[in-house]
Amino acid sequence: MTDGRRAHLDGWAVASLLLCAALWGVNQSASKVAVAEIPPLLQAALRSTGAALLLGLFTLVRRIDLRPRGNATATVRGGLLAGALFALEFGCIFVGLQYTSASRMAVFIYLAPFFVALGMPFIAPGETLRGRQLAGLLLAFAGVAAAFGDSFSGHAPANPHQWWGDTLGVMAAALWAGTTLTIRATPLSSAPAEQTLMYQLVVSALLLGGATLATGEGWPHHASVLAWGSLVFQTVVVTFASYLLWFWLVRHYPATQISSFTLLTPIFGLAAGVGLLGEPLTPRLVLALVAVVGGIALVSRRRRPG
Repeated sequence: MTDGRRAHLDGWAVASLLLCAALWGVNQSASKVAVAEIPPLLQAALRSTGAALLLGLFTLVRRIDLRPRGNATATVRGGLLAGALFALEFGCIFVGLQYTSASRMAVFIYLAPFFVALGMPFIAPGETLRGRQLAGLLLAFAGVAAAFGDSFSGHAPANPHQWWGDTLGVMAAALWAGTTLTIRATPLSSAPAEQTLMYQLVVSALLLGGATLATGEGWPHHASVLAWGSLVFQTVVVTFASYLLWFWLVRHYPATQISSFTLLTPIFGLAAGVGLLGEPLTPRLVLALVAVVGGIALVSRRRRPG
């Protein structure tokens, strides 16, 4: 494959995006399981630290030069900003999971494509969404919201602080979109995916590690094998492998089109919750999946020339 930016999604991109969505959907349940035994900020810091070490080994074996090229100052500034946003995003997610359910958190996190769509015209006018694509995003989000409609039925939640977890989920979505826009608006847009990810992992490991110490989170001496296994999965498969693939996709394909695929993640998340968390499988899932696939088809549909 060449290094140039593609104008539209191809088969490789679609398959990769579906894989990322599936892994991130499972990750929501895995995070919920682990956060019950491993403090949230510590868990996020360990994820970033472990993934950074893996990425460092990966770049050494493949002899990838991570030194900034071209405008080094602008690249470093972009990397520091992306890393800070990355740290804040996952801080919000893991702390929020203490107050709200994995299903609700998934709904709010994947508002990110809307924030990307709103911000992208300011840095890449050519990626402005047209009416059909906006309709696709709305349709896909409506499907996701329908899948979790029972969570918004108006009944008093079991956790009176659930609103705080929901708010942190919305904040995480905005921060995720900010990371995507930062990558596109800085020299990171042409940097190797490994360099982009390393900035985020190292900066977030330092910031989250500092936050862990500042809040006095203790080491989990009695965490179960399941909790540690969940952390290993999040570190190796999600934070290292899938994010490396994601940032490569951000570099080579239109961000508004690839971001729309993240709306599939709550569907995968609900399916994973059936097996991992014992959540019920309802007909709403099937209806939501149809709406999401239809919405993605509208967003990804090629424009006619002229």
